[in-house]
This record gives sequence, C-alpha cells and structure tokens, in this order.
Amino acid sequence: MNIVVLVKQVPGTDNVKMDPVTGVMIRSGKDTIINPLDENALAEAIAIKNSHENVKVTAVSMGPESAMKAIKEAIAMGADGGVLISGRAFAGSDTIATAKAIAAAIRKLGDVDLILCGERATDGETGQTGAMIAYYLGIPVATYVSAVEVKEGGVIVKRTVEGGFERVEIPFPVMVTVNKDINEPGFPTLKGKLKAKERAVPVYGPAELGLDPAELGLKGSPTRVVKVFSPKLSRDTIMKKADGTTGPVEEMMKFLAGKEAI
Repeated sequence: MNIVVLVKQVPGTDNVKMDPVTGVMIRSGKDTIINPLDENALAEAIAIKNSHENVKVTAVSMGPESAMKAIKEAIAMGADGGVLISGRAFAGSDTIATAKAIAAAIRKLGDVDLILCGERATDGETGQTGAMIAYYLGIPVATYVSAVEVKEGGVIVKRTVEGGFERVEIPFPVMVTVNKDINEPGFPTLKGKLKAKERAVPVYGPAELGLDPAELGLKGSPTRVVKVFSPKLSRDTIMKKADGTTGPVEEMMKFLAGKEAI
C-alpha cells in the first residue's frame, strides 16, 4: 500500500508577509513550520503504516528550496521518503497551478492508493488544493475527515458535516483531507532525525514532471490579487457631558435612530 502525504511549509502565524506588488505570499522567511493540519495528515499516515503491513509513506511538498526542511521533518516523524517540487517556474502559483504540479508529481510516483493532506493551510485558508489535486488525478475525494479506517481495497472515513457526522466507504485510490480532530501529532525521534539526515530527497522541476512552464507560476494562475493592503480602523468619538438637562440623552437617541440602531 502506497500513501502520499502532502506537507506544506507555511510561515509562522505571526510572520505572514505579502508582496504588495505581486500580491503573493513571501515564503523566503526563516520562521517557517509544517502546516499544522498537514501534521495531522502525516500522523494518520504513520499510524496506518504502524498498524498494517507493507505500507510505504512518501511526503510531497511544493515550495522553495527551504521547503526541504518540511520533507526532512516528515521523514524524521516516520515517513519513508519524500519529494520536493521546486523551481522558479512554480513561484506565485495559485491553487490551480499548485494542484497541477502536485498531481503530476504523484503520477510520477506510480501507483498510489491513498493521499492525505490537511483540509486547509494556515497561510491561504482556501481549502481548495486537495480537491483540485483529486480532480486532476481523476480520483474521488473525501473532505473534513476526522477518522480513517483502512479496509481491503479502500477506506471508510468519518466526515464532519453540518449537524453531525457521516461515514463513507471509498475505494482506492482516494484523496482524503483531514481536520484536527483526527489525532494528536507526535514528535520526531532521534532515530528518525538520523534517517532524515541521510535520506536523499529528489527535487522535481517542470521538466521532470513533464509540465509546460506556461501552466505554472503566475503565468499559469488565473487567480489574480488586485490589491493588498492592511485595513485601517478608525472611529469618530462624540463626547457628551451631563449638564443636568435631558439634552445629551435626546441627542444620543437621535444619533442612534439615525444609525437605525433603535
């Protein structure tokens, strides 16, 4: 059984920076982490590996060279290997261009039974990429999953839906996006860190994936950020002092009525 886990390197929550000219996120900062929900996906893949025979877990990430850190950390956590999708051609990719590249990398890995990832990333919060990858691969997708049970030929997943849960049986291959309720991620071991240090991780560019550079990066991204700005909060304060009459109260009532607050 082959499992692919998608691990995205994201800025620390307090370190998100945007390029005001291009409208894309700056990902060159040193303060980066694995997307928290992808850690849940990785922990679930490792749990499946530890409870079943002949299971291989491969971590896949797309980003700058610094994203190799996310792959190495995934291997230290228990993944068997990893692949990094990287190159200038991928810079500025929206969810569509990103999904095309990751789907191409998964196809290059051969027969994959189960793909796991977080339901969304903390930097973009779109929750679109997992479903788009499934579309480009032509496989079913289950979203908002809080439990995965592997059975012969497929999985039974527990999905969080409005008002409760639903259980769905899906055959392999399948994409599953998980939420934080699925498990509690663990920590890398010393043995895992040593394995990660020694393990070679291939880097795929457009040529290795057989992709046209025109389909990637800003050129291949139909999504456009028109303007990036920080909202300015301002309030006009009107002070009324009590003067022993009903005047200030009457003026306040007129103000509230004008705002349709009463």
